Amino acid sequence: MRLPTLLVACIPLMSLAVDIQLPTENRNLLSGNSEKFYMYVDRFFEGAHSQPWEAGGYGFVRTSVRVGNQILQTKFHEGIDISPVNRDKAGNPLDHITSIAAGKIAYVCDVAGRSNYGKYVVVEHVWEDSPVYSLYAHLADVSCKAGDQVTKGGVLGRMGFTGDGITRERAHCHLELALMLHSRFDDSVGKTLGYHGAFNGVNLAGLDVASFFLAHKKNPAITVSQFLSNFPVYFKATIPNEGPLDLATRCPWMLRSNEAKPSLSWEISFSETGMPLAITASDRKVLQPTITMVRPSDVPHGYKTRGLLKGDGNTASFSPAGMKLINHISGKFPAATIPANVPVDKKKP
Repeated sequence: MRLPTLLVACIPLMSLAVDIQLPTENRNLLSGNSEKFYMYVDRFFEGAHSQPWEAGGYGFVRTSVRVGNQILQTKFHEGIDISPVNRDKAGNPLDHITSIAAGKIAYVCDVAGRSNYGKYVVVEHVWEDSPVYSLYAHLADVSCKAGDQVTKGGVLGRMGFTGDGITRERAHCHLELALMLHSRFDDSVGKTLGYHGAFNGVNLAGLDVASFFLAHKKNPAITVSQFLSNFPVYFKATIPNEGPLDLATRCPWMLRSNEAKPSLSWEISFSETGMPLAITASDRKVLQPTITMVRPSDVPHGYKTRGLLKGDGNTASFSPAGMKLINHISGKFPAATIPANVPVDKKKP
């Protein structure tokens, strides 16, 4: 069903609690032993080598850059890397990877070379009448297929080290919890990229899954919409209203307005990583996507937004990557072309 162009305040939401568990035996996140939970990353910066476990977390945790008197981590890691608990004598991980919640297997990539994720599985969960996706990457093998129903704790495969740049020593489960940016991605860009269709990593916007698990431990009744509503807004973009947004149709809880008249535009609130947080009807007239709010920054915004914005201080504009994100959400995809040599999924976990 298509949402009308005018928004109403009474869109019903399911208040059922989300029933989740971590995908491996490693429970150290919940007991505060982060250094035993996350898989480290080798870091080389200014002649020094380190192995920070923090680089296995969510957010801007990789690729050190010195900006003035600050050292910033500028590469965005969209999920979390969970260390194995069990290994054989050769060092191969033995941990089973299980679904964090009940759902349906939405996609399986069982050919390691087709993605930097290696072998991976995507599970669709229906929470608050909206699809939310969990993704499990770098598997050694997969024991499920698309269309299967899965319970919380149902086995999906076994931990491994498939994928670009992952070694046996750094074997881990890369976990994401994500929203799909556009359901028609497979009709255009997905065909151009070749593999994975709508479940290509660039079409899945990952939220801070570790923080969500910790928030759920504190309040088992928390929902994804409640979690995202408390997330800091880094910038807002206003785009012309050319009809209902696909994301709002699938996630109606993201609409934050009770406007009684058709809006001229949509204002979308984003986190610093480019995660859409809210969509609000606006009476602002814009001819093209426009930044209408940005959090002040003492360094160029590009460092804080994985290159989505240009500018600094109180001013910002879209970079080409930012415009690509906005066009992605609004469904303005380039025409599909079928490549002669099909590339892999370029979104690195």
